[in-house]
Parts: sequence; structure tokens; C-alpha cells
Amino acid sequence: MADIHIEEFYKDTAVALVQLYNAFPRRVNLFVEDIAGPDEPDEFGLHSRRHMACFGSLLWMAEEGLIRYVDTIRQEALDQAVLSQRAFTRLSAPASPTLVASVEPHVIAGGESLPPSVRADLTTHVHIIRETLRTGHSAKLSHVMQEIFFRDEPDH
Repeated sequence: MADIHIEEFYKDTAVALVQLYNAFPRRVNLFVEDIAGPDEPDEFGLHSRRHMACFGSLLWMAEEGLIRYVDTIRQEALDQAVLSQRAFTRLSAPASPTLVASVEPHVIAGGESLPPSVRADLTTHVHIIRETLRTGHSAKLSHVMQEIFFRDEPDH
């Protein structure tokens, strides 16, 4: 089992990527509370470790070229965030058959009866992320996000 902070990282990045994909190509404010849940700063105005970890995950995605943003809104949000071309392409691309089978086994088993456009949509990375978030299975989400982050880029 992965460390809890790594599982939270995968969940935070998955939620953020889906939010940005759903708004693409519009720029939107990406609020930490919408991803990690409500947070009450302490008496000194400092956010919780969980809140700051989520904020750090958003900044990491920007540093790694997955998202762009104009500015931060304190430590509460990214202002005018949008997916990068690299992230949009990866999320729209088909996932590996192994990954699809682990999340959507009916697509592999009986997918021939589905219209090609539906079958194609059910195998995209963004669909796989959405389904995995819906089930709440953290180990499976970790596996999905590892494929998205670490799978070699296709040759062009």
C-alpha cells in the first residue's frame, strides 16, 4: 500500500485534471477546497497539512507542464487555470488495454457490440479517471494516475 500522502496526491491531481478537462479550453479558477474539501485556517491563518498538500499538487502539475495558470489566489486557488496541450492530449488518448480492462472490463469483453465512438470514449484516460474516482478505489486510482504520469509519450 502506498503512503497516504501519495494516494492523496493521486486523488487531488485526478480531480483537478477532470475539472480542467470538463472546462477545456476555458480558463477557470481551480480552488483547493473543491478538490481536497473544506479547510479552516488555524489561529495564525495557516492552512492544514492536507490543504497545503493539495495546493502543492496543483503547483507541481504546473511545474511539470500539465497545467498553466495566471496567478495564485493566496494559497487557496490557481487563477485562470487551463490544461496544457500535453495534458489534454494525454487525457483524450486511449488508455492501455490492460488499464481499460481493470476499470471497464465490459468494454473489453463485450465491447464489439458498442458503436465505435462510444467504445473510443470509454477507453480514454479521462473516462478511466472519472470511473475510478466514482468507485473510490484508491489503489486503482494510483495505478491509473501512474499510467498517465509515467507512461512513455507516444512517438510522433
